[in-house]
Amino acid sequence: MGYINRTQFIQNFEYFDKEIVAEIIDIFITEYPERINTIAESIASKDFDNLKFSAHSIKGVIANFIAVDVEQMARQLEMMGTEKNMDGVDELFEEFKISSAGLVEELKELKEQYS
Repeated sequence: MGYINRTQFIQNFEYFDKEIVAEIIDIFITEYPERINTIAESIASKDFDNLKFSAHSIKGVIANFIAVDVEQMARQLEMMGTEKNMDGVDELFEEFKISSAGLVEELKELKEQYS
């Protein structure tokens, strides 16, 4: 897998109770399908403001998990919304969906260490 920089992840959450880390992971996993659907709907309807907001929101959460490549794709989606530019958005979104789904799977595995 390898989406998460595990060393930095552990440093990021070293002072948190394990239950809190597991809960943060659970919240992201639970909200993930809705977040992806919202981004997809924003792209389909060319709702630039909602794309910007939704991509920004998921980017912030992903940043907490130290998944730099996935975070960067979310940042690019956010910028497309900001710049009102959908050139290449479908390809980027497909790549983002694959990577972010991989992140979800990696988080599920990582969560076992905190449960």
